Amino acid sequence: MVTANPTLHRPQPSLPNRLLLHPVAKPLLGLLCLLPVAWLFWAAWHDQLGANPAEALIRSLGDWTLRFLVLVLLVTPLRTWAGWPALARMRRMFGLFVFFYASLHLLAYSWFDMGLDLAEIVHDTGQRRFILVGMLAWLLLLALAATSFNRAIRWLGAARWQRLHRAVYAVAVLAILHFFWMRAGKNNFAEVWVYAAILGGLLGWRLWRRVERLRPQSSGTSARS
Repeated sequence: MVTANPTLHRPQPSLPNRLLLHPVAKPLLGLLCLLPVAWLFWAAWHDQLGANPAEALIRSLGDWTLRFLVLVLLVTPLRTWAGWPALARMRRMFGLFVFFYASLHLLAYSWFDMGLDLAEIVHDTGQRRFILVGMLAWLLLLALAATSFNRAIRWLGAARWQRLHRAVYAVAVLAILHFFWMRAGKNNFAEVWVYAAILGGLLGWRLWRRVERLRPQSSGTSARS
């Protein structure tokens, strides 16, 4: 008797999923994520950042932090809309790059603006609200980066780990506030509204999905009562 081969009927992953599952996909994406900082430091070394290179470096590192934050929050919608479940294996790496660029942004500010003077940094944090919310966002990112490994998941437990890592939504709100108040001095909000619209849409999508998941439970409860 001939038995059916189950692999013949198993659906094959789509091309994007096969590419994302390839062993070189993650290292290659990691190298691509390093290109912005490599270019910025090359440009700084060769005096290509304009009349105020320190400010340009600080602002550019902040911009790339926001871009990687958008990328992290895009992972789940792309998995759902495009059918790319393999993208989930990149989310942790993208999240660590958010922390990496945010830390470089903080280091550049602390070095070029404050001369690495801790007392001055603390004083500036208390005096300027956009610095304060930026510091709060970085501290949350620090907590997320420190618990982004499998050992932390086992130590915290999956439920508590998931609750902690929902703090990325608070990071998004704080990042937009930081950007808004930083641009308020020059009354230049064009880029702020773009990032606010993108991040607001991504957070709104997650809220809608959560409401949709809860709706069948609530309707079932009301029907039984």
